[in-house]
Amino acid sequence: MTQTSSDFLKNAKVRGFVHQCTDEAGLDSRLRSGVVPAYIGFDCTAPSLHVGSLVSIMLLRLLQKSGHKPIVLMGGGTTKVGDPSGKDESRKLLTDADIAANMAGIKTVFSRFLQFGDGPTDAVMVNNADWLDQLSYIAFLRDYGRHFTINRMMTFDSVKLRLEREQPLTFLEFNYMILQAYDFVELARHCKCALQMGGSDQWGNIVNGVELGRRAANQELFGLTTPLLTTSSGAKMGKTAAGAVWLNPDMCSPYDYWQYWRNTEDADVGRFLRLFTELSESEIQKLEAASGAGINEAKKILANEATRMAHGQEAAALAAETARKTFEEGTLDGDLPSIVLSSEETVYALLVRAGLAASNGEARRLIKGGGVRLNDAAVGDEMAKLSPADVANGPVKLSAGKKKHVLIQKAG
Repeated sequence: MTQTSSDFLKNAKVRGFVHQCTDEAGLDSRLRSGVVPAYIGFDCTAPSLHVGSLVSIMLLRLLQKSGHKPIVLMGGGTTKVGDPSGKDESRKLLTDADIAANMAGIKTVFSRFLQFGDGPTDAVMVNNADWLDQLSYIAFLRDYGRHFTINRMMTFDSVKLRLEREQPLTFLEFNYMILQAYDFVELARHCKCALQMGGSDQWGNIVNGVELGRRAANQELFGLTTPLLTTSSGAKMGKTAAGAVWLNPDMCSPYDYWQYWRNTEDADVGRFLRLFTELSESEIQKLEAASGAGINEAKKILANEATRMAHGQEAAALAAETARKTFEEGTLDGDLPSIVLSSEETVYALLVRAGLAASNGEARRLIKGGGVRLNDAAVGDEMAKLSPADVANGPVKLSAGKKKHVLIQKAG
């Protein structure tokens, strides 16, 4: 591994953020010579980002804390095309109104992690629709399309993997890498951006931007990617049986967010503490060396720190206290997530509606396997039902396994 001396690259390496870099020595030198603006792009495909995007957000935060300038690029333009990277099929095309609504939801996340303003290292947010929507097609192809060869584009994973799996790749999607490369050139011209960062699946797109900057604008640009993040058991980061773990509190409550981190696999604790908290390396080494009850305490610290950063100290403390009452005291805490029961419903349907199971079939298997409880009493019948009369005198706690709970409340 190349020896680096800039604060940003040194810390990024130690904490596990660096996978590939186009010219590490050159980037290290540039980082030492003054403030470097750097960007990561976020397409607006949903009303919230999920935990899978958190590595990128934390990398921007580390960049800013190291004395450089983060640029958050909203993909108002590129979302209309759809990034084929890592996808077996085309993304659903969204309307302009859908994209605008999704962008509004996504924007709220970043102020919790970055300091925005007009200072030299303050973060800025830009929207690539501002320049992509204005492009003249023929002029754009003439000026920039000539720097891309089909031969080379066919070698990038976003194209090659789709073709190997005999899945169609539309001409619209094929243009995505050209547009992303142009984003980098545009940001270099107008924001003095010298570095593009992103996940490892973006390597080809990032390299294209670096090369386009050199060929079309005589710009020296750099690219850096983060590792593909999966759990030790191979699960995709930010996914649970109930779906994605969203960063917006209206889509994933602070309690559920806290529980996600508390349920981290033992082997992932040290890695996640480095990526998703700002604890010192010495503190992390002590925590990851623990075993038994000690590793569980380390998981609580991870959950507290991650939730505090995303949702604030008060929400993190409340989530931790709710978990303590539920798991350590066995009490029914009113701050648990809840759903309303207005008519008779099967327990397996309630499990799905509460997000404790992904499907009716999975919920019924949980019941059959003895993993479902109502007020801590096992549910033995997979066709068991709950009626409004059962919750008339107070909520009922529905549990899937030992760590997932929700309150069933009466309507009104």
